[in-house]
Amino acid sequence: MSPVNDSKFQPAVFLLTGIPGQEKIHVWISIPFCFMYVISVLGNSVILFVIKTDPNLHEPMYIFLSMLAVTDLGISLSTLPTVLSIFWFNFREISFDACFAQLFFIHSLSLTESAVLLSMAFDRFVAICNPLRYDSILTPSRVAKMGLGSLLRAVVLIFPLPILLKQYRYCHDNVLSHSYCLNQEVMKMACSDVRAQSIYSFFGTLASLGLDVLLILLSYAMILKTVLNIASHAERLKTLNTCVSHVCVVLLFYTPEIGLSVIHRFMTSSSPLVQSLMGNVYLLVPPLMNPIVYSVKTKSIRARIVRVFVK
Repeated sequence: MSPVNDSKFQPAVFLLTGIPGQEKIHVWISIPFCFMYVISVLGNSVILFVIKTDPNLHEPMYIFLSMLAVTDLGISLSTLPTVLSIFWFNFREISFDACFAQLFFIHSLSLTESAVLLSMAFDRFVAICNPLRYDSILTPSRVAKMGLGSLLRAVVLIFPLPILLKQYRYCHDNVLSHSYCLNQEVMKMACSDVRAQSIYSFFGTLASLGLDVLLILLSYAMILKTVLNIASHAERLKTLNTCVSHVCVVLLFYTPEIGLSVIHRFMTSSSPLVQSLMGNVYLLVPPLMNPIVYSVKTKSIRARIVRVFVK
């Protein structure tokens, strides 16, 4: 095939999509999106500030919470430029390199957040099932290694994806169904054989997100077993109450994550509006709700925030 003809099949950019069918009111739709981004950034920044400035909060539980806030900030800032440029200026184009970079940050930060949630589940498991050894097990150095390991695992697993995607030829319709780039979406645009990447993505997801979910469930099974052995009903409720925030955050993260994966892999004929809404929930709601959940349910965080803002 001649270079001239080949260039017709190789798009220079991908086209992102806002809310399908609602293009005329994108400016109005941008208002709640802006509100969510502002709350996400401010909320997670406040959590980080409170934990950093209060020595009483320099414990493993709160260190893991600060890691969660950092990943949420990263996810929000990774999607903010493309989402708002679509709603404000109807600017839908994104170059290959920018798309692959955004894809890398979104997926690597998502895997990092999953690992941090697993670390927080382990923290609750040790605190409830083996409280006498809590300080000796979750030492500051070990907590730091767990955080670094979470990040390194995500980078190692996700780094090959944009490299492989860059080798493919893209000859299909280059319109993506979200306001940002995802691995599953970009793969569909390729006319090359993507079976190797599809298999790698599937087993990479099982080895990371799937394993994290399994270990979190196992941690809570052990926690429930320990709690049920407590004689006092009041003590049972008090112990379980320390896990409520984490359980809420886990549900907020994994429910839209699993829902979006199911839509992309098994419901390819679903409505574009459903795909778009689920995609926005997947990346916007957890960073928005996580600081709110912990501010409301964690007494020490709530008290510190009140002292900061209410003199």
